[in-house]
Amino acid sequence: MAVRVPADTDTWWHLSSGQYIVENLTIPTTDPFSYTKFGQPWIDHGWLAQIFWYGLYSLGGWALVALALATLVTTAFWFVWKQIEANVFIAALSMVLGAIVSSVVWAARPQMVTFLLVAITAYLLDRYKRHNGRLLPWLPLIMILWVNIHGGYAIGFMLMVAYVIGEITNVVTGHQEDPVLSWSRLRHLLVVMAICLAVVVINPHTWRMWVYPFQTVGIGALRDFIQEWQSPDFHLIYVQPFVVMLLLIVAAMGRAGRQADWTDLALVAMWTMWALFAARNIAIFGLVTTPILARYADIAWTRQWESWGYERVPFAADAVPTRRRQPKQLLNWVLLGLIVIAALIKIAVPLTPGANLKAEEASLPYEAIQFIQREQPPTPIFNSYNWGGYAIFKLWPAYRVYIDGRTDLYDDTFIRRYLDVMTATDGWQQTLDEDEINTILIETNSTLAKFLRLESSGWEEVYQDDMATIFTRVNPLP
Repeated sequence: MAVRVPADTDTWWHLSSGQYIVENLTIPTTDPFSYTKFGQPWIDHGWLAQIFWYGLYSLGGWALVALALATLVTTAFWFVWKQIEANVFIAALSMVLGAIVSSVVWAARPQMVTFLLVAITAYLLDRYKRHNGRLLPWLPLIMILWVNIHGGYAIGFMLMVAYVIGEITNVVTGHQEDPVLSWSRLRHLLVVMAICLAVVVINPHTWRMWVYPFQTVGIGALRDFIQEWQSPDFHLIYVQPFVVMLLLIVAAMGRAGRQADWTDLALVAMWTMWALFAARNIAIFGLVTTPILARYADIAWTRQWESWGYERVPFAADAVPTRRRQPKQLLNWVLLGLIVIAALIKIAVPLTPGANLKAEEASLPYEAIQFIQREQPPTPIFNSYNWGGYAIFKLWPAYRVYIDGRTDLYDDTFIRRYLDVMTATDGWQQTLDEDEINTILIETNSTLAKFLRLESSGWEEVYQDDMATIFTRVNPLP
């Protein structure tokens, strides 16, 4: 599932940033890629992950990038598996559902390293609670790495806060069905949180990373116009597994016949809330709640069969008599072999250059960019937000983009100004004039493209295909 072709548009500018860092041996502190924000302060929070992805791309192209992505996802779910306490069949089904739910964000971006670090942090906290595991020195070391990889380091603190709230409630309510942290171990967790907060400043941007996550989520235009930052649309097929998983968790907790662990409730409630707030958080919901679903589903399954008077619970470890296990084990190995063969075939397809090029042509303005490289229309260029990252990778430094996926760089006012142009709101022509735009690269079926064709005599359509259209000024501005 995780071996994928390069369809995500933000992947491309991350590669360009990694290339910039490697070639210049410096982390950019001002924007080098855009026309509109060139030279302005920029926090490149994902610099270390960008070096990682660009290094892989340089060594092995998209094939190596795809394999690395699959490795990150697989490793993350290995840490999820280590948290599960359930029979193997329920555990496997929970893992599959969790993977499907979280797969919506799998792409070669810094956030995928965050995906792995979330799984590791959740594992360490689970071990600390249930098996007297250690948090020091691991969590502070993870936080130092995390804050240099992605602004999603804040998720680590959210997990710790959920544990603190849940465990305090467990102690106060006298919860006994699950391991509960003592007051001394709770104090230790709070000390570790304080240490983690302190080490956040160990990054090229120092204290600015303390406030970076709040600045990003505070951009209102993200929630209004960018799909992954909006509340999920439950009519979309990729959102529906999230709904199924949430309902199964509620049903499993309800049928378990025992008081739920308050920490489990805190984790489910927290990540349900964040997933409903922004669709991009659905992936973390799937990652964090998979062990919780498996645990309560196993309890509910066992309780149900025992209530029916069965001494052996189907799929439990001792459910199959010893004399009957050997043929079933042979069948399991055969099925496993078939699954491995099918997986290898599935993996091989995205690793071929032809498949990657085909995906690029199908999901990105490949031919339009080829036209710009060949014909070199006049700068500056106005481009679709969705294609900014791809344009950076393909056209920079000859062309600097108008906008791209670095929403922390383009503030709320600027993004709304861009959207006014894309929707041909009153004043859009004045904006293009003020910004001295000479070339426009946008979606063929966009509102702006329709207005330029029908109502603007100052622009000429020089390229069009089913995906992208390019316009240039009849009389370019100097």
